[in-house]
Amino acid sequence: MALGAEARSAEIGREILAHMGFKPIVNNSKQMDPRILLVEIMGLEQILLGLTLVERISYDHLRNILFLNLEGFQVRTVDDVDLVRREMEKQCRAIGRKVALVVNYDGFQLDPVVSDAYFSMITYMQSRYYSTASRYTTSAFMRMKLGSGLAERNLKPHVFETPAEAHAFAGKAAGEVTQWIKR
Repeated sequence: MALGAEARSAEIGREILAHMGFKPIVNNSKQMDPRILLVEIMGLEQILLGLTLVERISYDHLRNILFLNLEGFQVRTVDDVDLVRREMEKQCRAIGRKVALVVNYDGFQLDPVVSDAYFSMITYMQSRYYSTASRYTTSAFMRMKLGSGLAERNLKPHVFETPAEAHAFAGKAAGEVTQWIKR
């Protein structure tokens, strides 16, 4: 419940200042963000990095390639998995046809607790919206983790070390799809 300035000042005096050994200077007090007191993660990294998930998605309509930049992104909860699915699905539905996908996984973190949910989401998305998918990361560990998780679900991993390799694969695949559509 938001308090007025006078009520806030009285509350600060009663709850804080009365218990201090000195009188601090307090100007323009504001109510704390209530997320500070919650048990759940606040999601500050998204706020501080300044990139929303929507801003991490871009589409090249000329080549029919959808790009997802998950660099530095963290998936810790099932809600995070659902956020990725929801935003990607919204974009794919707006496009209205299957796309070639390129995903940047540099610095990506996937909590092992939600790993299965994440790879199940990828399987769902790939079967409905992607003509092909390529992924890249400079991390050998992440390439192995992605490759293994995708292979377990009978998906072709196509996990590359460099953006150039992933883009070349997607461009070739998108070109093949475009040629097939023209026939």
